[in-house]
Amino acid sequence: KVVSGSNNQTLNIVNQLYESIISAGTFKASSISVAEAAKVIENTQRDVNIALINELALIFDKLDINTTEVLEAASTKWNFLPFKPGLVGGHCIGVDPYYLTHKAMEVGYHPEIILAGRRINDNMGVFIAEKTISELSKCGISPLGSNITILGLSFKEDCPDLRNTKVVSIIKRLEDYNCNLTISDSCVVPKEAQSQYGIELKKIDNIKNQDAVIVAVAHNEYLSLNQKHWTKMLRSGGIVIDIKSIFDKDNFSKINLRYWSL
Repeated sequence: KVVSGSNNQTLNIVNQLYESIISAGTFKASSISVAEAAKVIENTQRDVNIALINELALIFDKLDINTTEVLEAASTKWNFLPFKPGLVGGHCIGVDPYYLTHKAMEVGYHPEIILAGRRINDNMGVFIAEKTISELSKCGISPLGSNITILGLSFKEDCPDLRNTKVVSIIKRLEDYNCNLTISDSCVVPKEAQSQYGIELKKIDNIKNQDAVIVAVAHNEYLSLNQKHWTKMLRSGGIVIDIKSIFDKDNFSKINLRYWSL
C-alpha cells in the first residue's frame, strides 16, 4: 500500500494504520504528489495497454482474424502482457488518465498516447453497437425495431457497481436505431439502474425470441448458459455478440445461431 503525508508525523501515523491491516506491507512515498502520481499512472498504464489491444481487435475484425486466437498464440511468449479487449469503465481506469492529462495541459504539455488510448476505449461501446447492427443486416434482419437483449450493465464482472459503465454507450447508440432493448443484470440493484440511468432491468428467465443478445459483462452467471437457454432467448438465426469472448463459437452453429466476438 502506497502511503504519504504532508509531514513525517502524519506519514508515520498513516503508515502505522495501514501496516496494521495490510498484509502485503506498505511503501512510504516521499510526498503526496508522488503517491497520487503513482496511483494515476498505475491506472493510466492499464488503460493504454487495453487501448492497444482494443485497437488490435478493431484491425483483426477488418482482417477477419479471431482476436482471441491471436492473443492465445502471442501469450505463449514469456514477455507478452495478457490484456484483453473490451469496455473500459468504472471509477479508476476510465477516469484517472483524465486527471493526469488535465494537469499536463495546465503546465503546457499536450499528452498524445494517453489521450489516444482514451479515445479508443471510450469509442468501443459505439463500435459494439454498430457491429451488432451490421451483423443483423448480414442476417437479413432489419436493425430498425429489432429486439436486442444486453446481458450485463455493471462496469465489471460479478460486481454491482454502475459508476461510469460503458454498457450505457451501447444502449444509447442502439436506441438511435429504434431497437427494442431489454437489459438484464442480476448483480445490479434494480433501483440503482433506474435512478442512475433510467433503465428497467429484466430477469434473464423472461427473455425470449430476440434477434440478438449482447453479452456485455462476463458475469459468472452467464458462463452456465447452455443450448436450451440460447434457443429460448434467441430466434432461429439470431446473433450472439460476445464482447468478452467467454463462449466457444462452435457451440452456436450447432443450434443455428450466429456468433461474433471482439
